Amino acid sequence: MLRLTTIITIAITVLFLRPAQAEDWGQFRGPNAQGISQDKNIPVKWSAETNLQWKLALPGGGFSSPIVVGDKVIVTCYSAAGDDLSKLKRHLLCITRSDGKIAWKKTIPSTATERQPPGFAPRHGFASHTPVSDGKAIYVLFGNTGVIAFDMKGKEMWRKSVGTSSASMFGSAASPILYKKQLIVPAYSEGEVIKSFDKTSGKQLWKAEGDLGRSYVTPIIARNKQGTDELVIGIPYEVWSLNPTTGKLKWYAETQVDTNACPTIVVNGNIVYTIGGRSGGRAAIKLGGKGDVTKKNVVWSSNGGAYVSSPVVYKGHLYWFHERGILNCVDIKTGKLVKRQRLRGQFYASAVLINGNLFGVSRFGGTYVVKATPELKQLALNKLGDSSDFSGTPAVSDGQLFLRSDKFLYCIRAKK
Repeated sequence: MLRLTTIITIAITVLFLRPAQAEDWGQFRGPNAQGISQDKNIPVKWSAETNLQWKLALPGGGFSSPIVVGDKVIVTCYSAAGDDLSKLKRHLLCITRSDGKIAWKKTIPSTATERQPPGFAPRHGFASHTPVSDGKAIYVLFGNTGVIAFDMKGKEMWRKSVGTSSASMFGSAASPILYKKQLIVPAYSEGEVIKSFDKTSGKQLWKAEGDLGRSYVTPIIARNKQGTDELVIGIPYEVWSLNPTTGKLKWYAETQVDTNACPTIVVNGNIVYTIGGRSGGRAAIKLGGKGDVTKKNVVWSSNGGAYVSSPVVYKGHLYWFHERGILNCVDIKTGKLVKRQRLRGQFYASAVLINGNLFGVSRFGGTYVVKATPELKQLALNKLGDSSDFSGTPAVSDGQLFLRSDKFLYCIRAKK
């Protein structure tokens, strides 16, 4: 009896001492799409020789972000995007996170004509959408080819078209999200619509149409102070809130985000924050309301934002990396600029906050790590010796940081 009691005591002790299961990074910008991780074990410094756990050659380029689901990392790429886009292929890779080995790979030929981007723009629109997963299935948007659902072993479950209009000259970029039993697909370029599907069967549940062709904003779900969920997106000059169950417009507010809307909106309490536009604008807007809430709900609106990279909100400040190499810090109560710090490089990847530090991946100049305080103290600039394009936002889970370039997927981990 004494021995049994001892065994039970040891078992209970082991149970409580065992680390909690690692939080998945199952969509663009991680849990709640806010770009924030509480992981305390990500190294601040790394290189091709230090704190690099593994490196995997990819079958093609892309601006999409990796996601992490359990013991797997999921990432998309594209290839054969020459002058003849009928040969375009997308690739979906499932990788074992412990060793960087490919568990399975799917190649999806293009089934619809894509629009060639202008010569001055990179061909990011062919693999810019980040997959989303609930741990039971993986959902990917592949432009005019449509949205495809796979099970966790790589078997295709269903496929649906979301339009083939190629409404945007720069291609397609916004990523699908999951909400309860729905897959919500921001098919702005494909059909100037947002479509909702039953995530299991692929049955269309609703669609919302509008002038969406110049938006690249991945939607977020935000809960207002009344406890109601809102589907919030940004378009040029406005922020919209939709009912995520029906797709009906709840409210809209005017902003100074002009020309194109790219950065994902972030939320803090009952307020959402948006930045974006070629000239750059930013605004803070209270959730809730009906119809035009510009006069009632806009807390502040100002010039100055970022064209591509999404922000993070942390301890009373809004931070973002401008594509021209400037890190910005703004007071969230007033919208006033607190400090700007000039860095080198161009930034398309969105900011990620890890354990109180900002991680900003520049396209060709390495990853900056900066203390997330108004002083903006730089802690490190990390390079991996890869001269290709790093435009995907990192993923973070259980002591591992995942970076993708046009050539490789990297796993950064502190050596014990």
